[in-house]
Amino acid sequence: MMTKNLRRLAILLPLPLIAALGGATAAARTTADVLLSQQKPVVASSVEDSTLTADKAVDGSTTTRWASAEGSDPQWIRVDLGQPAAVNRVKLSWEVAYGKDYRIEVSDDGTNFSSVKEVVGGNGATDDLTGLQAHGRFVRLVGTKRGTTYGYSLWELQVYGTTDSSGDTQAPTVPAGLTAGQVTATTAALTWTASTDNVGVSSYDVLRNGAVVASATTAQYNDTGLTANTSYSYAVRARDLAGNVSGTSEPITVNTAAGGTGQFVLAAAGDIADQCTESSNPQCVHPKTARLVQAMNPTAVLTMGDNQYDDAHLSDFRNYYDKSWGQFKSITKPIPGNHETYDDTPFAGYRQYFGSIATPQGKNYYSYNIGNWHFVALDSNDFTTGEGVAEPAQLTWLKQDLAANTKRCVAAAYHHPRFSSGDHGDNPDSIPLWQTLVGAKVDLVLNGHDHHYERFVPQNVNGQKDANGPVQIIGGMGGMTLYDVHSAHPATAKILSAHGVLKLSMTDTTFSSQLIGLDGKVLDSSPTYTCH
Repeated sequence: MMTKNLRRLAILLPLPLIAALGGATAAARTTADVLLSQQKPVVASSVEDSTLTADKAVDGSTTTRWASAEGSDPQWIRVDLGQPAAVNRVKLSWEVAYGKDYRIEVSDDGTNFSSVKEVVGGNGATDDLTGLQAHGRFVRLVGTKRGTTYGYSLWELQVYGTTDSSGDTQAPTVPAGLTAGQVTATTAALTWTASTDNVGVSSYDVLRNGAVVASATTAQYNDTGLTANTSYSYAVRARDLAGNVSGTSEPITVNTAAGGTGQFVLAAAGDIADQCTESSNPQCVHPKTARLVQAMNPTAVLTMGDNQYDDAHLSDFRNYYDKSWGQFKSITKPIPGNHETYDDTPFAGYRQYFGSIATPQGKNYYSYNIGNWHFVALDSNDFTTGEGVAEPAQLTWLKQDLAANTKRCVAAAYHHPRFSSGDHGDNPDSIPLWQTLVGAKVDLVLNGHDHHYERFVPQNVNGQKDANGPVQIIGGMGGMTLYDVHSAHPATAKILSAHGVLKLSMTDTTFSSQLIGLDGKVLDSSPTYTCH
């Protein structure tokens, strides 16, 4: 009867209204495809220059574009849809530099991809690929043959489909089994049994004394900054991708230990300031991470190198870094990365901008104390390997400095990590440095260079799990374009391709860490470690 009535109405009604009426029955069966990729996190294998970054391909503008490095195959660009989705259509708006041969891939985890569409002999302009029937959270375009002598360049990459949470009204189950593990004077390690959901649990609200204090992405959370000898009530509840919220778990009571003197908080990150400002580019990240630092109200800010991109001239520091992280300059303990050498005179802009803050002992490396902690800030550009190479003066200084230290807890910060599951991989150049730190029973090592977050459990000189070794954390997520992550090391505790700032909670005898994401949520929490 519905079909007959619509056919009669076709004589009298305009076509758009007929289409709307006819779609009413279809709407009950399926959800229309929507644009999923716009303004979502995106990374690429390369960029032609700092004005043609990957985010330009998903900003909704047909006057801005991403361009890869010229003259090289293959190249790729990957967008994170934020949650699993049915991917039914991908629309590519090519600039002159187009892909002749390419494929569309999807992935659930951003690492393992499967191909869903291959194009051979494309001619540029606009490619509207429909009927894909794929599913995943990450969508990647891989160009294998360029159509020109240039690179690959897209005005827009648009992914259409429906998220798994579309139309979902079922809340997750209530979290159960909330317990407290290690409790110190200032921290409480909480774990619980993961909730279940018909689509998927996205996060957990952690409530302290009835108020939400954090959002955890896994069924554990390490609450920090607590007061010694104090009683706290904790509970948790689950959220799914559609925003449905479970009931609140049974509360537990936690009593912190007495003592814990010398408490302080540090904020840390590396690979920070792109050549952008938030007013000119909403996708500019370093002002957002600066706001996270501000919210932490840290005693000191530690940078892990590559503070300013691409060539760290003094003018670049003043135009970009200074407008965000520059507000913490007076409490910053910086170290240089390889980009600080990309100046007419290596390190000139870095030294002129930070002044004596960066060279308090006349060198790019130095040491200082906070509470019962001894910190060494190192310049890993100095370190090379090779037979017959003399021990760098910095390494001799480091051995003497560590030997003279009287503080119980020791931390080191330098740019190039010994071990990494990121694009740069392991760095053999830093073997002598790593061996020295492990031999001195250093507790914490902070690095940058690879643009991702990776926390390791304590490990020895060979990268094997060892409680006597230092905790290594890669924090290259301070603002620059993120890199892909690869197979994790045996000692990797958590690895994420996400922007954020590392929050370090220190006492005279312990430390713990949290990764705070751009939305203020806790993306990772470490256990509380006792200094060696």
